[in-house]
Amino acid sequence: MKKAIFPGSFDPFTIGHYDIVNRGLKLFDEIVISIGRNSAKKETFPIREREEAIRKIFKDEPRISVRIYDCLTVDFAREVGAQFILRGVRCVQDFEYERNMAEANKELGEIETILLYTRPEYAHISSTLVRDLYSYNKDVSAYVPNKLR
Repeated sequence: MKKAIFPGSFDPFTIGHYDIVNRGLKLFDEIVISIGRNSAKKETFPIREREEAIRKIFKDEPRISVRIYDCLTVDFAREVGAQFILRGVRCVQDFEYERNMAEANKELGEIETILLYTRPEYAHISSTLVRDLYSYNKDVSAYVPNKLR
């Protein structure tokens, strides 16, 4: 069985994330959406609220589970029995960062990282953009999955 984790802060979970997970289901038997705590980032939405929102989105998909973790991503992958880390890449900067992380994760835990390129229509969407719009009371419905609207 091929199992992957899809780690991130998901503050909030966007349609770009949703697309990567759905495309990942074609590659993996199971995906654990892994919500990491990042002490360097100020949270907009409480982590338990994000967890519940993502569970709601995928409630009818038995191959998806959602977990919160507070350790190295590679250690969490090992903890849940995942052989792969699934990540999305929007731009060159993302690729450089993800390449470096993939190499480190391979060295630390023999975990392979699979990168999926974001569809062009979602490449401009980031959680940062959605948080900024949200903070100014702007409509974010075009950037989040239907079940979050």
